[in-house]
Amino acid sequence: MALQNDRFLRALARQPVDRTPVWMMRQAGRYLPEYRATRERAGSFMDLCRNAEMACEVTLQPIDRFDLDAAILFSDILTIPDAMDMGLYFVPGEGPMFRNPVRDAAAIDRLSAPDAERDLDYVMNAVSTIRRELNGRMPLIGFSGSPWTLATYMVEGGPSKDFRHVKGLLYSDPEALHRLLSVLADAVTDYLNAQIRAGAQAVQIFDTWGGALTTPAYRDFSLAYMQRIVDGLIREHEGRRVPVILFTKNGGQWLEQIAATGCDGVGLDWTTELGDARARIGNQVALQGNLDPSALFGAPATIRAEVARILESFGAGSGHVFNLGHGISQFTPPENVTAFIEALHELSPQWHE
Repeated sequence: MALQNDRFLRALARQPVDRTPVWMMRQAGRYLPEYRATRERAGSFMDLCRNAEMACEVTLQPIDRFDLDAAILFSDILTIPDAMDMGLYFVPGEGPMFRNPVRDAAAIDRLSAPDAERDLDYVMNAVSTIRRELNGRMPLIGFSGSPWTLATYMVEGGPSKDFRHVKGLLYSDPEALHRLLSVLADAVTDYLNAQIRAGAQAVQIFDTWGGALTTPAYRDFSLAYMQRIVDGLIREHEGRRVPVILFTKNGGQWLEQIAATGCDGVGLDWTTELGDARARIGNQVALQGNLDPSALFGAPATIRAEVARILESFGAGSGHVFNLGHGISQFTPPENVTAFIEALHELSPQWHE
């Protein structure tokens, strides 16, 4: 089926577009009252993820409300470790936790990668359901956490501010950590390829915690495994290239190394100036970003000014997918998102003439 709106895919291929395409990380979520209503109906967050019809419903909510250029699968980055019998549960106000963290070589050696088609079939059911309901309206993005980011949760047992357990493992038993990351790289490759076969038309790898590493550790314990995934992904499906975006939060110092993986797009947070990133790597890849999510708490005129500044920083031509520099805050007023999207649609065409 032909896509009615392929701006997002064209921008990732650095082909001409009439305006800068946009989607938002965490665009389906708690800032939307319709999401909160569906989430309450589902009973729990993971029940929502596991129900294909409800996951489809919340995936479509933001694209029904806002003039976006891509839908992203509603799921969670911790589906893979959840399928590895780690006892995932959620604590209000604290986030995801694991009952069975892996903190030594023996625990790591007991792990095996899940089979995505079998053990994560609910995700594939959601992907195929969303693709059917989108009916060619716009592309669907699939995603996974990076091996390093998944490992941080698996070793820490939940969110962490200092990563003392996983970094302690990195420095005390690096070979054990490499074994864990190797299992996760295989699992993520299998998982993303299953999403592509189910209907995802682009994929993003979220390396949320890569920026917590030193440069040598980032190269060896995060980027090397994302490289392995990129090398193993299905890159063409349904007669079209399937682009992959890599996003390392606080990873601006490593843009050249990230771009060299062969990915199609590099996601930027708000700490890296878009124009500087384009000067460094923009002839190799598309760039995605990078409005500070907190800017959406400003007045419409302030939001518009930030949109204008980012467009000017990137400059003329294609190869830019507008996005936030990280996930949208649950406290964001939806009308401010409308102001953001409307400003982008009004201001971006002049950069594509």
